[in-house]
Formats: sequence, structure tokens, C-alpha cells
Amino acid sequence: MTVDPSTTSPALGLVTIGQAPRTDLAGDVAPLLGAVRVREHGALDGDVFDGEEGARTRARLAPAPDEPPLVSRLRDGGSVVLGHEALAPRMRDAVARCEEDGAGATLLLCTGNFPPIPATRPVLYAEPLVQRGVRAVVGDAEVGVVCPLPEQADDVTRRWAALLPGRVHAAAADPYAPDAGEQVARAASHLAAGGARWLVLDCIGYTEPMRRTAARAAGRPALLARALAVRLAAEAATAVGTAGRD
Repeated sequence: MTVDPSTTSPALGLVTIGQAPRTDLAGDVAPLLGAVRVREHGALDGDVFDGEEGARTRARLAPAPDEPPLVSRLRDGGSVVLGHEALAPRMRDAVARCEEDGAGATLLLCTGNFPPIPATRPVLYAEPLVQRGVRAVVGDAEVGVVCPLPEQADDVTRRWAALLPGRVHAAAADPYAPDAGEQVARAASHLAAGGARWLVLDCIGYTEPMRRTAARAAGRPALLARALAVRLAAEAATAVGTAGRD
């Protein structure tokens, strides 16, 4: 009997805080997944971002004055600035949709800090996956972190400095801007000039070409958040999907 591998291979849910599908992810993520299937949903899949309704949507989702902002990609290639509190119920719904589609584990595609999301199967958070992976690699070396928005730099520095033994400093480069590559190169060069021995591109929006741009501009090795998170999540989905098999 021939078994269709699409019905037996493990499935990983991917939840973006923006809208799915994340076509900007596909080329980088596919080689990391092996036989793992993907079930992709976005927290903002049901929201409208056009015209007057779009303006009202952005206002509803905006971060509170005391919240560090988040940024993510929309289906049309644009971006939106978001707050954690506004996202929370939408994230729970997107995780539930991944589980309904058969995901054995779900990865939250954001390096922001989210509270636990109720689910019936494992939910993996990109931030701890990335941070602990980086810590294992860099040791006590000085680290430069590239984040999307200048308003995030202080919070990003604080969160990374609480984990890494070496000095941490941050610089901003918007991964969704038309000149994203140039911004990444400038941020990487600035961080290297400030003493960074390693770079971390700390947003799921940064791509593999941006990693190479950062490394060339700075002359430093650069770690990519999306690659670290997806590699580890694919391993978890494989482990969950094969548990109990003969």
C-alpha cells in the first residue's frame, strides 16, 4: 500500500501577527522545513486596511502609550504598527485556526514578548527560541541587535541585555521599507563600529538577503531570527508528529 506523505508528515502552524500568506517568508523557510507541512494563518486576516475603515483598523490596533510597538507585514506588502493588547485575542484565534487545520505545534512568527496563549497542542514563541539560540552561539561576545523601529531600540536592548552576558546595543532598520537593504547595511555598520562582534536581525521580517547585506556591510557574522525560530520549530513539530509511531 502506498501512503500519501502529505497525510502522514508532521504539520507546523505558522502564525504571523500580520496577514497570511507571508509570501516574503516562503523562499527562506521552505529549505528549513524538510518534510514538515505548513498551516499558515495571520492575526489580522479578518481585518480591513483600505480606505476609512483601514484608518479605523489601524487606530484600534495601535500600541497604547506605554506599550513598545510591534510591526508586521500585510497581505498587500504594506506594513502596520501594532500593540500587544490589541493583538492578543487575534493571536489566540489564529492559533486555534492552525490547530483546526491539523498543526501538531504552532510557531508565533514574532520576536515580541507575548503572554501564554491557550491551546491544545504546543505553542512555540519566536522570542525565546531566538534569544536562547543566540546566547548559545555568541557566548559573552558583544552583540548588536537590529530591530525594525527606533522606538523599539531601548526595549530591545533591555530584553536582550537581561539574557546575554556581553554588552548589547541596538539600531533600527525597517524590514518592510522600500530601502530596507540600505537601512540594514547602515544599522549593521553602526553596530559594528560600536564594538559588536555578532549581529542579530531581530524581526521575522528580515530576510536571508538582508542577513547577507548586514554581514557584508559590517564584516561581522549575522544571525537571522526567522531562520533560528523556524529551524527549532520544525524540529519540535517533527518530534510531536512522530511521537508514538512504530
